[in-house]
Amino acid sequence: MPAQKGTDRKKLNLKPIIKIQNIVISSDLHATVDLYALSKSVKEVDYEPEQFPGAIFRIKEPKAVIILFKNGKLICTGSNNEANIKRVLAHAAKVISRYVID
Repeated sequence: MPAQKGTDRKKLNLKPIIKIQNIVISSDLHATVDLYALSKSVKEVDYEPEQFPGAIFRIKEPKAVIILFKNGKLICTGSNNEANIKRVLAHAAKVISRYVID
């Protein structure tokens, strides 16, 4: 039996609980990167150009993943706050800077 209008309806609580779990950013290093040399020297970097044109850089602490392309563009995902993203990108830039092609 359908409820009568306005009598048996429950009120909805429309105040959602928000939890940020994953932030995705894109960036550009404005440099050409030797992904092959980077992947051979840094164990956290996987690069298989036959499968995918970008290198996958897995950072353990703070946990994040960077997809890096030869042209210096990158995508970073897996972090849940801005402070951790800044730490991840600072660490990655320090490592990657040794593999910039002039």
